[in-house]
Amino acid sequence: MKSKVYTLSLLSVILGSTLIAQKPSLTLEVIYFHATRRCPTCLAIEENTRKTLDTYFSDQLKNGSIKLTVLNVDEDKNKAIAEKYEATGSALFLTKTTGGKESKNDLTDYAFSYARNNPDKFISGLKDKINELLK
Repeated sequence: MKSKVYTLSLLSVILGSTLIAQKPSLTLEVIYFHATRRCPTCLAIEENTRKTLDTYFSDQLKNGSIKLTVLNVDEDKNKAIAEKYEATGSALFLTKTTGGKESKNDLTDYAFSYARNNPDKFISGLKDKINELLK
């Protein structure tokens, strides 16, 4: 009986450790807000954000340490999160969560400055900021 209890306890520890190891402790959520009516710059922000993540962070997208969320601020189901970020239209945020603590990084001005007119600079800057936050 004691050996069964010991074996079950050991299995619980091993399985628990495995589950903890699989879930990343640091997560980065890339949140892009947009309105129903979208201008060419708004479309470029989403397109180049996706391109950056797919090109440089595909492994992190797969393992869940980075998540892309695209939300329409005009839809009722997104009102609460839009209010949390004070997003009333197109906006780009990187939200880092470590140990349950969130830190928001607003890249909206940067995105509007470069996503359409200088996409290489946008992609490079977004990549650098993500790498900085993943450290």
